[in-house]
Amino acid sequence: MDFLTIIIVLIVIFALLFDFINGFHDTANAIATSVSTKALTPRRAIILAAVMNFVGALTFTGVAQTITSGITDPFELDNGLVVILAALIAAIIWNLVTWYAGIPSSSSHAIIGAITGAVIVSAGVHAIHFQGFLSILEGLLSSPVIAFIIGYIIYSIIKVIFKNSNLAKTNKRFRLVQILTASVQSFAHGTNDAQKSMGIITMALIVGGMHPTTDIPFWVQASCATAMALGTSVGGWRIIKTVGGKIMKIRPVNGVAADLTGAGVIFGATLIHLPVSTTHVISSGILGVGASHRPKGVNWGVAKRMVVTWVITLPITAALGGAIYYILDLFI
Repeated sequence: MDFLTIIIVLIVIFALLFDFINGFHDTANAIATSVSTKALTPRRAIILAAVMNFVGALTFTGVAQTITSGITDPFELDNGLVVILAALIAAIIWNLVTWYAGIPSSSSHAIIGAITGAVIVSAGVHAIHFQGFLSILEGLLSSPVIAFIIGYIIYSIIKVIFKNSNLAKTNKRFRLVQILTASVQSFAHGTNDAQKSMGIITMALIVGGMHPTTDIPFWVQASCATAMALGTSVGGWRIIKTVGGKIMKIRPVNGVAADLTGAGVIFGATLIHLPVSTTHVISSGILGVGASHRPKGVNWGVAKRMVVTWVITLPITAALGGAIYYILDLFI
């Protein structure tokens, strides 16, 4: 096995590891509300999320193609394999740190920031496709705001429709509905989040001369879907506790509104081939629902801590990706 092949194999391994970590880091958000309202037991919620994430990941590839060529041109990237490997290591480190702290940070921000930093250190700022990068950044920044607004509107509508209903009976019915909405949200999550690793592996295959186009090979799609499903099966209980209970006290009616919001925004982004932070979208949807339900019932301190993490993720992972690239370049 030659040196080039070894590097590509390492990239595939680290990309699947990133997807696995992404599974228990980010997918926890998709089932947090259904677990906190007891609509699903933790075991059933995890199985449901794993299956629906797997199905979602096999359904679309548009976001993966955006990652492959949106930030930089993989066909012209010098020392591109080291860039990709450095970005993966940086994103994995950040995901593990934030998971340990129980902070629902963005895996999307982490990998995009890490790729950008590594590319800049390797080839300079001119190697960044600023139009593609800015469109990705626009999607990442606007989607939480959109989710907050939609969450607020959806719950406001639900309040009007069910204002004269018996609270106990309404919550019981919504607990059943929440099984469906959690499934839809997990499916939407798979259509967007799993594709980031697909795009990275495809980029590595292109740089290594093993794949001629930006089309995603099926084996890449299937292996990334499997890795994320396995990661989901492990569960991310630290983050489930934060998203499912520390932002606000979630009842089934709140959970349905938040799930519909998250699924709608994530799936909408998938359809236009934009990667978004599922963490940001789902958490912002819950905040929007909470603000509509009872603003004083929202733990804005936790929300502030999450926002700070969202803001610092891109620059920190960019710096980390660049630093790791510099170190790897000395030895590879």
